[in-house]
Order: sequence, then structure tokens, then C-alpha cells
Amino acid sequence: MLVAVIVGCEVAFWVVLLAGLIARYPLRRPRLGAALLLAVPAVDLVLLAATTIDLRRGGTATAAHGLAAAYLGFSVAFGHSMVRWADQRFAHRFAGGPPPQRPPRYGLARTRHEWREWGKGMLGWAVACAVLLGCIALVGDDERTAELWAWIWRLSLVMAAWLVFWPLAYTVFPKRAPRDG
Repeated sequence: MLVAVIVGCEVAFWVVLLAGLIARYPLRRPRLGAALLLAVPAVDLVLLAATTIDLRRGGTATAAHGLAAAYLGFSVAFGHSMVRWADQRFAHRFAGGPPPQRPPRYGLARTRHEWREWGKGMLGWAVACAVLLGCIALVGDDERTAELWAWIWRLSLVMAAWLVFWPLAYTVFPKRAPRDG
């Protein structure tokens, strides 16, 4: 059941985002578009409520509960940049805006970009872990929440790997622009 709510929230995120951008640009209703875009975080509240209700009713934490917490955390951390990413593309396509910005490809600018993205990932990790710890405290039963502890370790491992393979790698071995000639 919770997996269906997670999938529904992911679909709802993109539907509300798309509706906001369509209202803003092709329909030329910027206030309606802004209102719809402000509603995007409400999708996260639905998922948080569903997860909490399921656990409060006596459910045992499963991978779906951990996934819901991870989704919430990373949605909080990356949601704004995802909206900005989509907005740039819609503005360019439907409103004559400038071409979308691309991340830097080389040098110190690329290294800074990788550190910034990892920092957003750490914010997502922190929010997800706070949700997981909140659910663990809410349930108060180690047997029913073992999976939530496992998710904290999984997310920590992912963040450590991300640190090593991207920001640290770009810091130690910065990607250089190809030489002409």
C-alpha cells in the first residue's frame, strides 16, 4: 500500500509541476502557475502523513517506509533545483527565455558544482535520517523499526560513495578542458 502512495506522490509531484509550468508559460497565467508550483511541496506532506499513519496503526517498518523517508529527504533537498531546471526549459521553449544553463564541465567551476550537489545530497540525507529517527521514536519498538535503522546505514553509505566518487575525485583529479590543436 505504501509503495503505491510513494509512486502516486512521485507522479503527483511531476503532474503538479507540469501543470504549474503549463499555466505559467503556454497559458500565460503566471499567478495560477506560481500557486501550482507552491503546491508541489504539499505532495511531500501527503507522503509523510501516509508513512506516519501506517506506523502509528501498528505496522512494521519495511523497505517502503525507508524509501518514503529517502524520497522526502531528497525531495526537500533537490525539489527547488528540479523546479528551477524545469522552469528554465519551459521559459526557453514557450516564453523566449535564454537557453537553460548547463553545469560547468571543467576545472574549478566543475569541482564547486560537484561539492554543491553533494551538499544538497547531505541536506537530503539529514532530512531523511531525521524522518527515520522520528519514525523510530514514534513507534518505540526496536523489532518493528529495524528496517529504518538499516535505511540510515544505507543512505550513509550512498553519501560516502558519492563523496568519494564525485566531489573528492573532482577535487583531486579536476577534469580539464580538451586542448585544441
